[in-house]
Amino acid sequence: MSSTDTATTDMPNNTTNNTGGPELIAETQSLAARIGEVRASIGEVIFGQNEVIDETLITLLSGGHLLLIGVPGLAKTLLVETLGTVLGLDDRRIQCTPDLMPADILGSEVLEENETGTRSFRFIPGPVFTQLLMADEINRASPRTQSALLQAMQEREVAVAGQSRPLPKPFHVLATQNPLEQEGTYPLPEAQLDRFLMQVDVGYPDIEAERQMLLATTGVNQAKAHKVLSAEELIAAQQLIRRIPIGESVVEAILALVRSARPEAGTDTDITRHIAWGPGPRASQALMLVVRARALLQGRLAPSIDDILALAAPVLRHRMALNFSARADSITVTDIIERLCEPLR
Repeated sequence: MSSTDTATTDMPNNTTNNTGGPELIAETQSLAARIGEVRASIGEVIFGQNEVIDETLITLLSGGHLLLIGVPGLAKTLLVETLGTVLGLDDRRIQCTPDLMPADILGSEVLEENETGTRSFRFIPGPVFTQLLMADEINRASPRTQSALLQAMQEREVAVAGQSRPLPKPFHVLATQNPLEQEGTYPLPEAQLDRFLMQVDVGYPDIEAERQMLLATTGVNQAKAHKVLSAEELIAAQQLIRRIPIGESVVEAILALVRSARPEAGTDTDITRHIAWGPGPRASQALMLVVRARALLQGRLAPSIDDILALAAPVLRHRMALNFSARADSITVTDIIERLCEPLR
């Protein structure tokens, strides 16, 4: 399945003819203030990962799924737990292993017998029936199990025993991968990678943040996050994000950037000759949403080119691949994205 097969099923088309009336401005400002409270509450528990926190919130506000890439011990699991508390979401965690079966995620039907001797099937829901699901080390799950999770991410429902069952709303998957240890893993196929709105690379905290973390987490009293939003308020925020107006120049910049990353459409052959395959229309749709969310996160009423430049790498890096020529020249996907963004600077 290519990224163009179902690109229009994930995210409705967005237009640029939205009008930002006084009511929309007031709602946007109010939501920006609430999101500021969310960031502050998360910051009491997570130290030195401000960019990761912001990009995670942008993903959730945009209604998408997130792939976190980082070595163990960088608070990825704690981030998901904290988000569940702060956003008022039911959260669960799956530790992906090669022997994890689809039924372990989706649930299964069991045959029961009541007091009268009548037998019937009862569905026992799996951990996917939650609002915030953490799939830890998702690339350790078998392709069969990854496909089951793919359906849940794409359709927001699962099919068990021939019956479709809707998932709770909102539904978000935050998956993690360890970039170092690859033994016993199953690389995620392009179709599944494309379902993640963004890929965020989690790095080490700076020395001041790590010092603060040591003092805050090794004492008797540890800070705890508190609830700021509810699930209903998050859904309303996601709907508001889609109403934020976006200028024609920003739309054209998104189109130019995404299309320039495709070997058959890009005009700079010095760049495209290194690209094996590029991002599909779902990348453009993702950028249309995340630039709105970033603008709101920063208290602005409309996105700008700077938002595209800031989020181009998280949106594109998992939606394109380089060929052998690029690897031979030690060129990375990040290098290519940086060069693609140059005309927008």
